[in-house]
Amino acid sequence: MKLQVQPKLIIHGGAGSSLQAKGGLETVRRSLHVVIEEVYSLLVTGVSASEAVVRGCQMLEDNPHFNAGTGSVLQSDGQIRMSASLMDGTSRRFSGVINVSRVKNPIEMALFLQNSPDRVLSDFGSAELARELQVPSYNALTDLRLKEWIQEREDNFQRTMAGVVAEPEMAESSNGGRGTIGVVALDGYAKLAAGTSTGGKGFERIGRVSDSAMPAGNYATSYAGVSCTGIGEDIIDECLAAKIVIRVSDGMSLQDAMLRSFTEASKNERDLGAIALDATGAISYGKTSEILLAAYHNGDTIGDTLEWNDQELIGYC
Repeated sequence: MKLQVQPKLIIHGGAGSSLQAKGGLETVRRSLHVVIEEVYSLLVTGVSASEAVVRGCQMLEDNPHFNAGTGSVLQSDGQIRMSASLMDGTSRRFSGVINVSRVKNPIEMALFLQNSPDRVLSDFGSAELARELQVPSYNALTDLRLKEWIQEREDNFQRTMAGVVAEPEMAESSNGGRGTIGVVALDGYAKLAAGTSTGGKGFERIGRVSDSAMPAGNYATSYAGVSCTGIGEDIIDECLAAKIVIRVSDGMSLQDAMLRSFTEASKNERDLGAIALDATGAISYGKTSEILLAAYHNGDTIGDTLEWNDQELIGYC
């Protein structure tokens, strides 16, 4: 079937306060661009938006630099609990898993749940689903994340979250990063999808739930799709992803919806970021944090936000 529109793609690997101690700008850029190149090549062959989103999330989950899947941070008890969600904009179906352990790709479980009558499962339900699906047990722990947790335990958990990107020279600041990965795709048939996955904040209270498996952090309709990153509680308080998408669905342009939403978030002193696409192919991204680790393909070239350190709340292309 011939493509009807030019596909578009945007991904993120978290947000934070600095690229120092995070593998450097070029390492992060290379990691993001590899995903953009592979996933966009799938879109131009006719792969659906949901399939592209799942593949992009898988690749980001498999990269130990990012706080999702392999390389996820540890909670206060030293355990890894991950959350992920997928929303297909055409069917308007949201699915996800919350605080799942010992699986390689939580986004794959979210994909399976798209066609389930029970589409969001928490820890025990997610574990039972993994057994039913015979998902191989997988240890997402990396040496760097273990060392990070041991150091923080020795300091009696003074930091409120872990670093967004795992590197040997991890930032000591408690504001070093907010770890989430996300993908939003517009396929060649003008259909949208969004996916988000995370290992959480790190060092958090057992049972804490992030925004990544909620419509607040991941949402899509036939009009727009959004994936968020940042402090989950701030994203939930703003209901950011759903707010932006609903504003576009109600007739506001994506650029205006992003600007209004981020202006509100800034006034409310939130710490967050988001990536977005609409059905016309418009690409937008926003942040109240210092940096947003995002990259995109606009149909012609690959770009990223890694050196976007000005005071503008949103970018647009």
